Amino acid sequence: MSGLNDVLSVTLGPLTLNNPIIAASGTFGYGIEYQEVLDISALGAISVKGISLTPRLGNPPPRICETPSGMLNAIGLANVGYDAFVTDILPRLRAANATVIANTYGTSQEEFGELARKLDCARGIAAIEVNISCPNVKEGGIHFGFQPTSAAQITKAVRDATALPVIVKLSPESSNLIGVAQAVEAAGADAISLINTIRGMSIDVATRKPRLGSITGGLSGPAIRPIAVRMVYEVSRAVTVPIIGIGGITCLRDVLEFFLAGASAVQVGTANLTNPQAAVSIIQDLHQYCREHSIQPAQLVGKLDVTP
Repeated sequence: MSGLNDVLSVTLGPLTLNNPIIAASGTFGYGIEYQEVLDISALGAISVKGISLTPRLGNPPPRICETPSGMLNAIGLANVGYDAFVTDILPRLRAANATVIANTYGTSQEEFGELARKLDCARGIAAIEVNISCPNVKEGGIHFGFQPTSAAQITKAVRDATALPVIVKLSPESSNLIGVAQAVEAAGADAISLINTIRGMSIDVATRKPRLGSITGGLSGPAIRPIAVRMVYEVSRAVTVPIIGIGGITCLRDVLEFFLAGASAVQVGTANLTNPQAAVSIIQDLHQYCREHSIQPAQLVGKLDVTP
């Protein structure tokens, strides 16, 4: 997709991407799974499946079920662990010229810091995305993102351990989202991504059993987009660091909506599961839009007109 960079390039603090369309963590595997169907180097970046210090098996099946305008997942951050990621997967991503954002998970402040320290030494990582918002694990995960103090502590531990750009991924379920966003900014976050999934539940009325093995799961897809747009709008007005918008993006119109609300970049998630080419198609459509309107993505950020 040569020739797009001059039009679509975006800067997120110390991180510069060729375009603002990122594959969201958990919906794009480690990126290498998609190589047969698209050029993964064409994406602005890939936020890889969440990585922990040691491998995780995740939650019991079933782990996914469809819902109207979305899906529920309860994967439980199953992953190969740091060693296998760096040894087996990261070299293949480097060979494919992919821009890699390492999404990280820990059960303690110390684990987050240690993982960041290790990733800081790994070649081929553009940034670290700190997941303090996963609703599908019993330890760590979402509770770190509920309160400003705990969110700031995790952010500082990561910031102190790495020179890489630090992105903190926030939960939509915090009752003090603005306070959390301001706290992670003050603790050294270079950017904020939001939102993660929203806890939900689905029941099989024939069997009277939950449709997920862990009973509840994270709701994603177009059903949550209006909530995500509202939260991006509110957070972008309260912080100065760039925002990466996430939530139900399927097409160019959705991307533009997030830009106008205040996001400088976006992550495409659930749409990848129905159309592996979704992110690439959006990049192409965004390039055409920007050329037709003689505009760059940064010129759209926060330009919502709220006058009567």
